[in-house]
Amino acid sequence: MIIDALRSRGYRATSQRIAISRFALRSRDHPSAQRIYREVKEVHPTVSLATVYKTVHVLKELGLVQELAFPHGEERFDSYTEPHMNLVCLRCGRIRDVEDRGAGEMVARVVARAGFTTTSQRLDIYGMCRTCSKRATPAVS
Repeated sequence: MIIDALRSRGYRATSQRIAISRFALRSRDHPSAQRIYREVKEVHPTVSLATVYKTVHVLKELGLVQELAFPHGEERFDSYTEPHMNLVCLRCGRIRDVEDRGAGEMVARVVARAGFTTTSQRLDIYGMCRTCSKRATPAVS
């Protein structure tokens, strides 16, 4: 599938691009391009950051990943493209997918009422994850 996807966009299916695609599509922790680069570079030392960016943008064009841009942060990539919610920890930066049938139903209901055709969706909820909440110091009054 990865090879066909790359070739459909006119890219050669090099071992580097295949490795980048595999990592981006298998990772459920919403990696950044820089993280993908570091991971793939361990196996393919000559890979460039430009190749990583080009490859993840091809995956995005094909609808295989969503790009998650955050204010004051780096772009992250999500290979889970079904309607879902992202819980975003403002302290550690972790992003957790929450699969909830209600999220998909809500998106479908809203777009149907508006007569809107969706190409993608994104619902982010910001706060602190359980680990960071436990580490947080209580406010002193």
